[in-house]
Amino acid sequence: MKIKDLPKVDRPREKLQKYGPEKLSDEELLAIILRTGRKGANAVQLARSALAVNDGKLRDASLQDIMKVSGLGTAKASEVIACMELGRRLFADKKHALLLSPEDVWRELADLRDHKKEHFVIFFLDARNQKIARETVSIGTLTMSLVHPREVFEPAIARSAAHIILAHNHPSGDPEPSHEDIRVTEQLQEAGKILGIAILDHVVVASAGFKSMKSCGLLRS
Repeated sequence: MKIKDLPKVDRPREKLQKYGPEKLSDEELLAIILRTGRKGANAVQLARSALAVNDGKLRDASLQDIMKVSGLGTAKASEVIACMELGRRLFADKKHALLLSPEDVWRELADLRDHKKEHFVIFFLDARNQKIARETVSIGTLTMSLVHPREVFEPAIARSAAHIILAHNHPSGDPEPSHEDIRVTEQLQEAGKILGIAILDHVVVASAGFKSMKSCGLLRS
């Protein structure tokens, strides 16, 4: 095949116009902002270098951090910083990401997996299962955490939550739900039915992993 016969590859701007922004990679989106590359690197390659700044956390990088990338001077680095800040301001009043799976809860509770005391946490969700807030409602001893329905549902009502996800850690390292966990969950489910606030799941996290009581068939529908 001759070079002239090779299929044409859409540039990021052309790709966006054809297929929409959701079809572009992070590198391609940033390349559109940067517009041009530098000697030895096109805009996409330069964007790839920029996205690696600050250990891959470009959103938290400073102007000086971005300017360390070869080819990103004050002007281009300022444009990137301005885009990041605009994004933060536009979404400052938006709720957080959807919580749809036990894996999402597991990731959210990374700070509690190895904790020496049991923390009982509630994720308050809206009607779209979008997280309104996370709140620790009870901190127990080494072996148990006692939680009352009032502690769970008073803040849920105050936050206008449509659903909640229960979660707590096991300091023992074993995420298997205990008989007490099941009993408390059933008690809270009954209270939730009266108040019209559904419990979507109860996730137990520990250093050895996590268990979803819904997935295990321990959460009654």
